[in-house]
Formats: sequence, structure tokens, C-alpha cells
Amino acid sequence: MSAQSKKFVLNKKTIRNHMNKVFVILHILGIVAILSSCESNNPIYPVKTASPKTEIKPKKLKYGFDLDQFRIVKKKIRRGDTFGSILEENGIDYPEVYKILQSIKRNVNVRRLVTGKTFKLLYSKDSIAPPKAFIYEPDVESYTVIQLRDSIYGKMVTKPVKILQKEGNGVIENSLYETMNNSGLNYQLTYYLADVYAWNIDFYRLHKGDRFKVIYTEKFVNDTVSIGIERIKAAIFQHAGKDFYAFEFKPDSLKGIVEYFDENAKNLRRAFLKAPVKFGPVTSRYNLKRRIAYYGNRVKPHRGTDFAANVGTPILATANGVVVKSSYTIGNGNYVTIKHNNTYSTQYLHMKRRKVKKGQFVTQGQVIGWVGMTGYTSGPHVCYRFWKNGRQVDPFRQKLPEAKPISNQLKVNYLNAIIDLKTQLDCISFFPESSYINSALALSESDIK
Repeated sequence: MSAQSKKFVLNKKTIRNHMNKVFVILHILGIVAILSSCESNNPIYPVKTASPKTEIKPKKLKYGFDLDQFRIVKKKIRRGDTFGSILEENGIDYPEVYKILQSIKRNVNVRRLVTGKTFKLLYSKDSIAPPKAFIYEPDVESYTVIQLRDSIYGKMVTKPVKILQKEGNGVIENSLYETMNNSGLNYQLTYYLADVYAWNIDFYRLHKGDRFKVIYTEKFVNDTVSIGIERIKAAIFQHAGKDFYAFEFKPDSLKGIVEYFDENAKNLRRAFLKAPVKFGPVTSRYNLKRRIAYYGNRVKPHRGTDFAANVGTPILATANGVVVKSSYTIGNGNYVTIKHNNTYSTQYLHMKRRKVKKGQFVTQGQVIGWVGMTGYTSGPHVCYRFWKNGRQVDPFRQKLPEAKPISNQLKVNYLNAIIDLKTQLDCISFFPESSYINSALALSESDIK
């Protein structure tokens, strides 16, 4: 082969090699361009995108109806309103009202509508016809729904109740009730704690800085609306420097009666309540040397203990017993005397009205009358008198009998049952700490003086 031919072959190979390199470079550039376009969301090839889904609005279901389909008229029961009169006022004639009443009478009772309570009428948006349904809500726990047209029916629905266990604490600045409000707790806890400690603490003689912790259960509907305290499971009340523990327990499983015991299984209940009213300050104590300016500063003994309270406040029997007197005298006004046993008797004076009769057996805490101003009295109060072995004495100075203790076997069961509750209770923090410490120091200083 001539030199010229060899040169041509070489040039041909060189050209082919160059062209291959160009193709490789172009191929690489194409890939880079595709990758770049993916990153910039500008694809070289068209990408088919899914069409946006239409958002489906959820139905507003309540009382068994889709409320979005109705015009709702909300009103309150007026004095004299009846179910029939409400329907007639809203375009339903009496024959149709009678038909509705006959259809629902076995399922719901609409004869007693409470003045001031709410009802709703549901009108169809697409017509001018009379209301489709009547909804009556006497309380937060239940409602009555009555369909008035098409398929007529009536039913009462009770809302599900959820019971939640909660914790609370507080430091007394003025009263227990104010402390509950300031602590954001349910005010009903005031009365529940007063019941638990009715034999041990006079809640009108609390000290500033007394404090408490409590574990309790509360009932809710719709998860947020409270319908009241169910019960107290455990509590500790620090009063005048002393700890008063309380844990619920049923010593008799057959009777199912809940009682409260302290950390040593000692029953908090006593034979007598501390006072004949739940909340009422002592305005005049038992005092045999009392002098009254009105009588020329002469000694005029006061053999009772006066508890001030508003007219109409319930008066409670402080212990079980039999009513031996339920009468009226000029000095005592309306009064009741109860014999508890051969040792103790009590008397309750100046009642507005008596609720019990002579010979009637009453139980501890039972309402026997209401606070008033009958007889010789300058203001509403109950004068509480206490007899021991036929002699009037100061009830606050008596060592009164305690409730019957639980058996040794039950004591073991009780102490085991409260371990977790006591641990939980002790782990709740008191706040603020300084208030109680300062109060305790002030109390000890006053005692020293």
C-alpha cells in the first residue's frame, strides 16, 4: 500500500474516532439536560398530572339531622308554654298536633316543659313548610328530639358521660370557696371536702395558710362540659399544723357505703358532726360567764353555741337519734330536741320552720329544719345546745365517741388498697410553699405568747 493510501486510512480512522467522541459528548450532554430539567421541574417530556380532587365537606350531624340542610330557630320556654301551643304558634294546626302527640306519647313526655329551658325548631331550607323537628334540651346531659313531619317519631337521648380522675390543691387565704375559685377548681369540691371532714374540721375556723391536696373524679359530657363532681378518692388537709388524711373505702361490700379513713385506718367519722350547718361561723360560744350590756352588764350564761347562717339554710341533725320535741316557745322560737342515746341529747333553736315530728327517727346529716329568726334573737342563726348525762355542756370541749373501727382483716386490706393513692397524693406539690410556712410560724409565735 502506498504511503498516500496509508495516510488516507489513518485519516479515516481519526475522523471515525473524533465522531465517536462527539456522539459520546452529545449523549452525556443530553443526560445532563434531562437531569437538570428534572431538578428545575421543567421536564423535557410532558408529564401527565392528576386532576385535583374535589374536597368533600363533612356533614354537620347533630340530633340525628344534617344541620346544614335546615334553618334553625332557637327559643326558650316561656311561662305557660306547652308543647301543643308552641307547635300551633309555628304553623302546625291542632289536628296535626294531636296526631303528633298520639304518635310519641309512649316514647317521650312533653307535658312538663321547664320555663327558661332551650328548645330548637328545624325548618327545611328549601321550603316554607312548618318545622321538621322539635328539639328540647332540659339539661346538658340529655335532649328530646321529635320529628314532626314525614315519619313522625319521638325519642329521648342521654349523652354519654365520661368520668375523669383529676388532681387539685390550694392554700387558704380567706375561705375554702374562694380558694377553689382562685385555683380554677370546681366549686363543688368545697362541699365535698366539707362532707369528708365534717367530723374533724370546722371550715369556718380555718387559718390563713391552711392547705389541701385532693384526688377526685369529675363527670363530663362532650369531653368538656362538667356536670359535677362524682366523688373524692383521697385528700389531705393541713389545718393548724396538723395533717388530716382521708381515703375512701367500703368497709361493708354488701351495703356499699363509702366511708373515709386516715392513713392509719382510723375512721374519720365520729358520732357527732362538728356543726349543725355546713357553713356558718360561730358568733357566740358556750359561756357560763357571759355578760350582756342590755341587761345592765349582768352575768347571763349562754349554754348554747350560735352558728350564723342565712335564713333558709338547712339545719342538720348532728347524730342519729329520736326526735323527743318539735315545738315552739316564745324564747326558743321553732325548735327541735333529739335524744341520741342515754348519754347525749341535742337541741336546735330559732328555726324558720321545722321538718321533723316528735317520735321520728333521724339520721346523722338529715335536714330537720331551716335557719330562721323565731324566738328571742337579733339575727338569723341556729343556737345549738348539747347535753351529756342530763347536763348542758360545751360540745367543742367533749371527747366524743368515734365510729366503730374496722376489723383487723379489713385494716390489712385497706392499708394495701391506699398505697398507690397515698403515693400519688404525696407527689402532688403544694403551692405556694412560703404561705403555709409563714402561717405556721405565726401560729407557733402566737401560741408561745
